[in-house]
Amino acid sequence: MAKADNVTYEKGYALAIRIVRAYQFLSEDKKEFVLSKQLLRSGTSIGANIAEANGAISKSDFSAKMSIAYKECLETKYWLSLLKDTGYIEQKAFESIYNDTDEVAKILFSILKTTRINPIKMLLMWFW
Repeated sequence: MAKADNVTYEKGYALAIRIVRAYQFLSEDKKEFVLSKQLLRSGTSIGANIAEANGAISKSDFSAKMSIAYKECLETKYWLSLLKDTGYIEQKAFESIYNDTDEVAKILFSILKTTRINPIKMLLMWFW
């Protein structure tokens, strides 16, 4: 079973903290409850799935959890863009948290590339 390094976990956790604070701002100051709740769910799920991956019982379990974390990054980027484009968050705040989310997504994608078995390679193994 593979493990996510501490940097991945720490970055996922730090991002979750930023997401919680963004949710607090959006719900308390902007009185926005629907989009911000979606952001809260997807943004905190990233770190939670990284944590679950660290307790995976197999390489495929690890890869599945990291894949979910990656997809949650993509969803979080969507909600951030929507909140920016509808005027709930300003450009500077958007860029900062979006860039952090993108950084975690790139790390997760890199991990997925190294942990997933290439389907063509697997087919070749069966025939050789």
